[in-house]
Amino acid sequence: MKRTALLLSLVLALAVSAGCSTLDAKQREWIFQPSNRSWGSTGITEGMQDVWIPFASRTTAKAERLHGLWMPAERADAPVLLYLHGARWNVAGSSPRIRRMNALGFSVLAVDYRGFGQSSEGLPSEAMAAEDARAAWDWLAERHPTAPRYIFGHSLGGAIAIDLAREVQDEKGVMVEGTFTSIAEVVSTFKWGWLPVSALITQRFESVRKVAEIGSPLLVVHGSRDSLILPALGRKLYDAAQEPKRFVLVEGGSHHNTNDVGMELYREALASLFRLTPPGYEGDPAPLVGLNDAPPAPAPTTP
Repeated sequence: MKRTALLLSLVLALAVSAGCSTLDAKQREWIFQPSNRSWGSTGITEGMQDVWIPFASRTTAKAERLHGLWMPAERADAPVLLYLHGARWNVAGSSPRIRRMNALGFSVLAVDYRGFGQSSEGLPSEAMAAEDARAAWDWLAERHPTAPRYIFGHSLGGAIAIDLAREVQDEKGVMVEGTFTSIAEVVSTFKWGWLPVSALITQRFESVRKVAEIGSPLLVVHGSRDSLILPALGRKLYDAAQEPKRFVLVEGGSHHNTNDVGMELYREALASLFRLTPPGYEGDPAPLVGLNDAPPAPAPTTP
């Protein structure tokens, strides 16, 4: 998300007394920033297979289709991971994270929400993204019914992951990285966050209210230098969740590189929380002493 773009769209809507539908559309546009663009060089999806997920949408009352990338693990009995990306770039833009999660031992399905990439056209919304995530989850369950299945979400995708996890009963665990408590609280950390715009927010993504309803282990990862979604919001989200859970603060991690910088911490957390043994991990899969005792992140301050 572009922080200033979201806030300015809300303030502008208030200033010109725009109608409710215009306000909602502007928020959806700036929160998701749907795009068919990715970043990186040609070949970034090498080794990944295109998949197509058709489903009947209740939100649009139409037949819709999601495009995804599937990267199988070397082991046939590997756990399966649904990867839910954040705003702005299409699914190919998440290929480095997809590869890293695959390197941790997962077969990975990453999908584009409607409005992104090659998925069905349309302006995404909180309800539509939730429906898209559920369609992808059902696709995985149908094709890999005996595999342990996990949910991963980065940034905005973390909020979508939490919403999915509270709705399904067959996930073995949930991982979120660089995510937040609610859109309203993210806006409150901006330079003009003191403005009374919370009541105008229609796409609320109230993860802090939903996270306690998750019935599986939860891993919350945040970079200590994340200036887009402040670490304090990740810690507050973690505090609202039920056990079993882990909070991992990656020193030096930003909103964009925490997954890379924190790979060894990911391995340790997967072993301690989910009882998995990722490739390259040589430690004891017993619970890690002190992992839950990371110092609390500082309170939100004006960037």
